[in-house]
Amino acid sequence: MKEVIKSANPYMPLWEHVPDGEPRVFEYNGEKRVYVYGSHDIEKSEYCGRDQVVWSAPVDDLTNWTCHGVCYTATDGSILYAPDVVEKNGTYYLYAAEAKGQRVMVAESRNPAGPFVNPRKTELGFDPGILVDNDGRVYAYWGFCHSFCGELNDDMATIKEGTFHDHPLLHAPVPWNLGEDAEHIGAEDAFFEASSPRKIMGKYVYLYSKRTINNVPELGVFEPNNGFLSYKVSDKPLEGFKDGGDISFNGGEILQNADGSGTMTYRWGNNHGGLVQINEQWYIFYHRQTGTDEFSRQGMIEPVDVALGKDDKLYIGKITYKDGEPISSVPVEMTSQGVQVNGLDAYKWISAGYACHLHGGKKNAYIKAVYDKTDDVTAPIVNISDGLKAGYRYLQFGLKSPLTISVQIEAMENITVNVRADSHDGKIISSFSMNKGEKECTSRLDSSLIGKHAVYFEFRSKDASLAADAEIARFNRFTFDK
Repeated sequence: MKEVIKSANPYMPLWEHVPDGEPRVFEYNGEKRVYVYGSHDIEKSEYCGRDQVVWSAPVDDLTNWTCHGVCYTATDGSILYAPDVVEKNGTYYLYAAEAKGQRVMVAESRNPAGPFVNPRKTELGFDPGILVDNDGRVYAYWGFCHSFCGELNDDMATIKEGTFHDHPLLHAPVPWNLGEDAEHIGAEDAFFEASSPRKIMGKYVYLYSKRTINNVPELGVFEPNNGFLSYKVSDKPLEGFKDGGDISFNGGEILQNADGSGTMTYRWGNNHGGLVQINEQWYIFYHRQTGTDEFSRQGMIEPVDVALGKDDKLYIGKITYKDGEPISSVPVEMTSQGVQVNGLDAYKWISAGYACHLHGGKKNAYIKAVYDKTDDVTAPIVNISDGLKAGYRYLQFGLKSPLTISVQIEAMENITVNVRADSHDGKIISSFSMNKGEKECTSRLDSSLIGKHAVYFEFRSKDASLAADAEIARFNRFTFDK
């Protein structure tokens, strides 16, 4: 039986929904692992859930994720929002945002996987992010549409007198919070939420979710949008933060138009994550949406470049160099491969739910959230209408081209599927028809594929009498064969 692709992007099993992921590398019992602490989207009708779980992977294999189970439940059974975890002197501290972020508790464990016990109330607020500096001093950052920070006392819960800072970043103008003084509002700084501090190359980096009200034409943004993870940089831990840039954007593959503007190909939504260096490579952990709301989010990973220029500016993201020097950076692309940088194995079953491009058609196609905890679970694309394209960046075909492609597609009408290589309007490498009621098909390839390629599936209706927004198919998974 063919193997099923795992730990692609999303990197956790498709049935798991852990957004707001803060990655941390800890050494425990002689083994270095990356641990991820996040929310737990299990309520299904609203954000997050009433417990939080820990996943980890060995630093040498970021495709081998293990769930350690529930690490914390709120003291009053309330819904928990985004947490953070740091280590100091052999104790791991979980900052748990109980009551939907209205009350932040700190709990402790001698194991990075928890359970975290003895919770105490802190003086922190929404979306806490913690930084343990090289000298052992600890700084906290938090806020929603209003940023705060300060140094923690040794109790890891209260703010050291004289260190509290209000508005270290200007915040985004939002319809529900326009009463503040104009001096604290900035469309460029645009702090929204998701404080995540790091110390990188001697600089203090404030990673956060930006809400922009300015158009970003090159990314297809023409309305207020908070799908970004952005950063500011300072030489001081609590003040003086200056513009850095954008690291991640969860709007999918960005198509470039003739006028220089871009088109998003995925349903953007809120974003939250963190940076981590693993074996000399930096990664951004972030999340994306699946369905018609933001209640079944999934963790994503992309490698990022980090460089300090001669101008003393820290660049993070996809960096452009000139004569060996960094000169600019833009968000890294959103992919299906994640840490599998050579591309997903095209000869395994690949779930349709790993799409990073869902665009076209007259109906809002989306990835249906799944919760069945089985190894071979697939997250289908539903609401497919005529003209929808689903794209996967990238697949690895090796040194010998496949001969056929096999798909599991539920044809709800008579359809034609065109398989394209390298771009959404690229060369058709296979085309096949399916009659209404059919669920599987194997088709020969008309062109060879060697090495790494993007692959796109274009769905077309064969019935001109159907309404333009009629659902014509549901896409489950696909594979290639030599």
